[in-house]
Amino acid sequence: MSFIDETNPVNALIVGASQGIGLGFVKKLLQDRRIAKIYATSRQPESALELITLADKYPERLICLEMDISDELQIIEAVQKIHIQVDKLHLVVNCVGLLHEDTFQPEKSLRQINSENLLRYFQINSIGAVLLAKHLLPLFRHRERSVFATISAKLGSIGDNQLGGWYGYRASKAALNMLMRTAAIEYKRSCPKALIVTLHPGTTDTRLSRPFQGNVPAEKLFSVERTVTQLLAVIEQLQEDNSGQFFSWDGSRLPW
Repeated sequence: MSFIDETNPVNALIVGASQGIGLGFVKKLLQDRRIAKIYATSRQPESALELITLADKYPERLICLEMDISDELQIIEAVQKIHIQVDKLHLVVNCVGLLHEDTFQPEKSLRQINSENLLRYFQINSIGAVLLAKHLLPLFRHRERSVFATISAKLGSIGDNQLGGWYGYRASKAALNMLMRTAAIEYKRSCPKALIVTLHPGTTDTRLSRPFQGNVPAEKLFSVERTVTQLLAVIEQLQEDNSGQFFSWDGSRLPW
């Protein structure tokens, strides 16, 4: 049985909900009457127009919060606002990720390595997630089954790396996997009903992947809706001994 079916009411938090997979999770959860409250964060609320429109439509269920995952003070403030309203969370999905920005693209060779860009990758893809684990822990310290999932990437698998390149993205996702596996061990001691996992969503048709979709076969390029449906299915099928593991969109285990 899904942990969501066991719990009433269910409180959820989607981190990075202004677009892409994060916004897709918000839309999907709003359709699920098992979910009582959905907290949704965005770095720049003024540009999260679709998310704000949804919040206006569902004011009792969807609460928008400002949060830059690279700013620990903002994480603390957002968690405090949640804690004022509810004393527990049951589902958290961290969808924040960085692959490219206006100022840089994934590195194709060692010649393109730049320390500032590497630090940016780690700040967004790795450090932010473990800061979330740090400050969300009190909201997971309850007796109901719950899941904290973070979107990782198959490119972060060291064992699966056959092509090289994309140094910063690969390394930051590998670091994310290690940080979340380590956090899962600590969570097991302090809030044993909470599972922590990292998830590979597959190539999804979002702004993050759009510049790199040219060689992706049509059947392997997922819509946001399909990705969210697949990942939720994986999340709902998780068992207690799955905490600290790395799963693909189809539920298979990925190598570290």
